[in-house]
Amino acid sequence: MRIIRNQQIPLSACLRRWTARPRGPGSWWLIPCLCASLAHAQTTDRSLAERVQALERQVAELSQQLGAPATSSSASPTRTVDTGLEARVSALEAQLQQLLAEHPRTPGSNAPSDALASSAANPAPQISAPPLRALQTTAAPETAETRLPIAGYMEMNFTKPDQRPATLDFRRFVLLFGHSFSDRLKFWSELEVEHALVEGLEEKGELELEQAYLDFLVHPALNFRGGMLLTPMGIINERHEPPSFYGVLRPQVDTVIIPSTWFDNGVGVFGDWGKGISYKFYGMSPLDAAGFSAEEGLRGGRQKGSQSFLQNWAQALRVEYRGLPRLVLGTSFWNGKSGFDVPNVNPVVRIAEFDGRYRWRSFEFRGEFATAYITKARELNQALQRRKGINPNIARQMRGFYLEGAAHLLPRQSQHDLVGFWRYENFDTQYRMPRGFVPLKQFDRSLWTFGATYYPHPDIALKADYQVYRNESTVVSTPNQFNLGLGWWF
Repeated sequence: MRIIRNQQIPLSACLRRWTARPRGPGSWWLIPCLCASLAHAQTTDRSLAERVQALERQVAELSQQLGAPATSSSASPTRTVDTGLEARVSALEAQLQQLLAEHPRTPGSNAPSDALASSAANPAPQISAPPLRALQTTAAPETAETRLPIAGYMEMNFTKPDQRPATLDFRRFVLLFGHSFSDRLKFWSELEVEHALVEGLEEKGELELEQAYLDFLVHPALNFRGGMLLTPMGIINERHEPPSFYGVLRPQVDTVIIPSTWFDNGVGVFGDWGKGISYKFYGMSPLDAAGFSAEEGLRGGRQKGSQSFLQNWAQALRVEYRGLPRLVLGTSFWNGKSGFDVPNVNPVVRIAEFDGRYRWRSFEFRGEFATAYITKARELNQALQRRKGINPNIARQMRGFYLEGAAHLLPRQSQHDLVGFWRYENFDTQYRMPRGFVPLKQFDRSLWTFGATYYPHPDIALKADYQVYRNESTVVSTPNQFNLGLGWWF
């Protein structure tokens, strides 16, 4: 770190080199001290001089422990500010680099973790609230209670359909809170505000509790979970933070066929079977068939954990394979009776999904296929038409898939990232109709999305794309759309 009057410029690269090379066991405790001294800038020349003197003493002590001769830069604790602070810090930097080159760490010595090095090199700004830390308890170490950090993500979108007004929407504001009661009992939650404003109607915004569950960790292959759960279905539903997917808007297959974000009350088990295979199996509140529609498919059937009807449990299963480098394969299944709110009709909803992700050099590929089956769709349509006076024209089978390719356009050594991508989707919420009902061709849709995402930081995404909509109807058309997005997580 070079200290110039009232400024700090962290030498993170220097610190990474330090942590990458093994040191003697007795020298590692000086690293946090050295980093902390460098990190906290003061506004007066006297305080700067005092900190530089402390650094010189620490480097001298480190040199002595390593058996390296101390240089003149570290042997003058009585110097004052008039001798040139910048020159003295430069000398300290040179000596540290020399120590790095001459004294590699021996195998088996105790090195600080990457997290310690990172936090020392990039200290968090001071805030008025006390920092989260381990609670002081008398329990044994394996049962010690620890506060987990606060996390979250935000998303703002600009959309401009052809021949229609543009909109600017702060789409999501999400905070995640956690707590570790012990090494085997942990809690996590997610609270989301949609569209920035809540007035009691969904189009004016929503306040949702998307996750709130306890994990009971027993064994890597078998653990228990209960509370408000994300349905383990597809790629996006459990990984929907803006920097994690390309494009301003989520894929439509993960909106109408898999109704992301999909969550409800449930309990279940999860674990890792080894050799790259992991699983989740939950019993959850079912979908509500009274909310299904021709245009949005299953989306309106989510109960969202609010006094969810539970005439029958639904079952959700997801299995992922990560046994090969750069490849992830997954499959998901859902099964549940969903007609508790429709008299004398209790259709079963079954969903099957398959997905894959692969990265080769600077290229990424992603694909997903999902299909949904609804039994007794004819009886369901007739019952809802009698109730509402309008035929919902719900299909007995819905189907969708998408393919996506992306290329990282900047060199790997760059601190930023620029990704160009394309995505093709085909989704039909009227794929197979029950006897006596005719499919509406405007709901047999395809969508091309072309765009780019710029990452000034791995956790911040600036997005732009253009979407070309098509459907099979000769009467109803969907306008193309230009989108801009800003998303981040922490």
